[in-house]
Amino acid sequence: MSVVGKSYAPVVYAVGREKIKEYAAATGETSPLCLDPAAARAAGYADVVAPPMFAVVYQAQSVMPAIFDPEVGIDFAMMVHSAQELRWERVVVAGEELTTATTVTEAVEKSGMGFFSFEAVTTDPAGATVVTGVWKMLVRGAE
Repeated sequence: MSVVGKSYAPVVYAVGREKIKEYAAATGETSPLCLDPAAARAAGYADVVAPPMFAVVYQAQSVMPAIFDPEVGIDFAMMVHSAQELRWERVVVAGEELTTATTVTEAVEKSGMGFFSFEAVTTDPAGATVVTGVWKMLVRGAE
């Protein structure tokens, strides 16, 4: 049985102002929009703006169950995160509640290695897509 098309229960993430500020500090983001609520509001946002790669924080919680699913069969010790693509529809701000659902889109073996892709779609409470992530994993063959 192929696991391609298998989906996982959606994960809800409440985007917090302090988490955004911590992420910005950890990644060297210096934009006042990410650090200062007054600056973000002056620019027309409801609160601080999440840096684009903050999507990894809320999407990872949805992708991890797929990576560790025994049916998918990834040997985590041999896994390499080989690529990631994120397509944003809009910015994310503190105070939002986002839902991410993940689906296996590829699970093949080539030349003794496993190639796995997962699509994570994050939506807002109205059901509108906020960001779509494609997470690619390579599993090296045992030596």
